[in-house]
Amino acid sequence: MQRSRRATIRDVAAHAGVSTAAVSKVIRNAYGVSDAMRERVEAAVEALDFRPLASARALRGSTATIGVMVNDVTNPYLALILDAMRVPLAAAGFTMFISATGLDRASQERTLGLLVDQQVAGIILIAPRDMHAQFERVSREIPLVVIARHGEYETFDVVAGDDRLGASLVMDHLVRLGHREIAFVGQIDAEMDAGTPHAVRRGGYLAAAKRHGLAADIVEAEWSNAGGRAAGEQLLRRETLPTAVFAGADIAAFGLLDVLQRAGVPAGQVSVVGYDDTPVAALEAISLTTVDQAGAEVGAVAVQLLLERLEGRTEAVTRILEPTLVPRRSTSRRVSVVE
Repeated sequence: MQRSRRATIRDVAAHAGVSTAAVSKVIRNAYGVSDAMRERVEAAVEALDFRPLASARALRGSTATIGVMVNDVTNPYLALILDAMRVPLAAAGFTMFISATGLDRASQERTLGLLVDQQVAGIILIAPRDMHAQFERVSREIPLVVIARHGEYETFDVVAGDDRLGASLVMDHLVRLGHREIAFVGQIDAEMDAGTPHAVRRGGYLAAAKRHGLAADIVEAEWSNAGGRAAGEQLLRRETLPTAVFAGADIAAFGLLDVLQRAGVPAGQVSVVGYDDTPVAALEAISLTTVDQAGAEVGAVAVQLLLERLEGRTEAVTRILEPTLVPRRSTSRRVSVVE
C-alpha cells in the first residue's frame, strides 16, 4: 500500500482555518495566541498527525528549530553571521540546525529540500546560488530569509550589504593612493548570476575603473584561501605585477598576501584590499585594508526579519546595509618602480 503524504504546516493551517504564521506561533508557544486558536491548531495537529519531532517538542514547551544553510563554513565572515544569529534565536526559543553545502547548486537545492522535509519553523539561507523558483515555493509554506543576494523579491525577505558601493569605496581609496593598475579577484562561471556578491562587486569594480579611466584587470579565482593563493600565483607569472589588488573577500586576500610574501615581493609594492572586515584582518601582523559590511548586524537583522515573519508579517522586506572602508597597512601610496 502506498504511504500517504506527510502533513505540512500548510495542511494544518488549512484544516484549522488559520494562517501558517498562526500555526507556527502555536507550535512555538509564542506570546499572544488565544486559547481558542491554540485549541483549533492543536486539534488540527492531532487530526492530521502533523508530527515533526521538533514541532511535537515545541508543543510541550521545548525549543523549535530554524534551518540555516551556509555555503562555506571555513569563511570567517560567514561564521560572524552565524554567531550573530545564535543568541537572538535562542532568546526567542529556537535552536539552529546548520547545514554546510559548498557552492554546488545541486547540493544547495537538495539541502533546502531536506530542511523543508524536516518541517523547521523557518529557514535562513546564507549566500545561496540563484534558486528563485525554489525560494518562492518554499517561502509560501515556511518563513524564509535570504542573506547576500541582490534583487527585489515578493515572497521572502533579503538582507545584503551594498556591494556595488563597497567596491566603489575600495577603488576610490586605491586611486587616491596613486594606483592605476588595479586587479580584481573574482569568480566567473556560467552559474554565477547577477544577484550574487561576486557579480555585484565585479560590476562595481568595472564601473569604478571606467569612471577613473583605468583598464579593467580581472583575475579569475574563487573567494577562498586557495582561490587567493591561485590568484597570487597567476599574478606572479606575469611580466609586471599590478600595483594594487582588490581581492574581493578577506579570505582570498589572506591567501594572496601569503603567496606574495613567500615569493619575496617587497612589502608595499602591491597594495591588497579585502572585503568583509573579519577579525583576522585586524590582527597587527596582517593589518588588511578591507570593507566592513557588518556581519554581526547582517545576522541580527536576518533573525529579526524571520521572527517578524513567524509573528505574521506577510509583505516582503529587503534590507541593504551600507558598508564602510577600513584602511590598514596592507595599502599604501603607489611605489614608483625605476625601469
